[in-house]
Amino acid sequence: MSDRLKALADAGVSIWLDDLSRERIETGNLAQLVEESSVVGVTTNPTIFAGAIADGERYDAQVRSLVADGADVERVIFALTTDDVRNACDVLAEVASAHPADGRVSIEVEPLLANDTEGTVASAKALWKSVDRPNALIKIPATHEGLPAITEVIAEGISVNVTLIFSTERYRAVMDAYMSGLERAKEAGIDLGTIASVASFFVSRVDTEIDARLDAIGSDAALALRGKAAVANARLAYAAYQEVVASERWQALAAAGAKAQRPLWASTGVKNPDYPDTLYVADLVVADTVNTMPEKTLRAFADHGEVTGDQVTGRGEEAQALFDELAALGVDLDDVFLTLESEGVDKFKASWTELVETVQAQMSQVGA
Repeated sequence: MSDRLKALADAGVSIWLDDLSRERIETGNLAQLVEESSVVGVTTNPTIFAGAIADGERYDAQVRSLVADGADVERVIFALTTDDVRNACDVLAEVASAHPADGRVSIEVEPLLANDTEGTVASAKALWKSVDRPNALIKIPATHEGLPAITEVIAEGISVNVTLIFSTERYRAVMDAYMSGLERAKEAGIDLGTIASVASFFVSRVDTEIDARLDAIGSDAALALRGKAAVANARLAYAAYQEVVASERWQALAAAGAKAQRPLWASTGVKNPDYPDTLYVADLVVADTVNTMPEKTLRAFADHGEVTGDQVTGRGEEAQALFDELAALGVDLDDVFLTLESEGVDKFKASWTELVETVQAQMSQVGA
């Protein structure tokens, strides 16, 4: 057992792995990470699946069978990915039984539907039905069109991982969509305790975008703020979360059995080699949150990560002061978040194209 990862878990941070493959499941690697590295959840996306399918032969027999059955590429992708997520859910079932907020495995709605509310709802329902495990989470993007889809899906008792959140303003809209869905679920007589949700707040990309703008400004004052915006943004988001869970509206839902939609720190791999490789883990330690890490970040923290207590609670004003400094220097924060969301959706869709092309190549290979 990694002492550093255990210390992180003991501080109230749920450690989720941002990766999945059939090889991890079948070799016992995922179970080993649960046992030895305090991993209590898994997140996936099409790029992760594309890498897994391209790198391994463990999918060949299933692809061959599906091709022989006349399946098109969308059906093959659906079958491969839902099978992996279902089996990962089973690996984590014991964790979910002991700690129902964890033991979760996320699978993404088809990204080309990011701006299609009805299509997103239909995709979420189909994934939920196919995976057929209570510890699954369906990933829905926090686009304008995604917000009503979140409400609709939660209202039907489906657990959701809201993804692609960059700004506190949008995060507040996500929390509102979650509560609206719970209120409708309650009216429908659904046990609110069966519904889980996390809100995935993206971290590293904020520094990447704002640092580029600070570099362009070029003054000493601007350059001194590089590498600080992402953590400050997450701390502002957490302050908004605390405000919402203290509200009468949320308290009424909690009294009816609803579970809090925990903040999840996503995109926590450090992209700038000048920054500590554990920055977006160590500086965002706070209880009742999730940090989903690529394995490289997980290993880095296990090796040299430091847990020095709560790094988030009560630091909203300090974070806001930093954002005020950024604005005063000429960083257009509204434009930053619009750019990040637009790029996020584009990457989301490109990730799907990558998966389609990977599976098409696999189908050609096994069908040859």
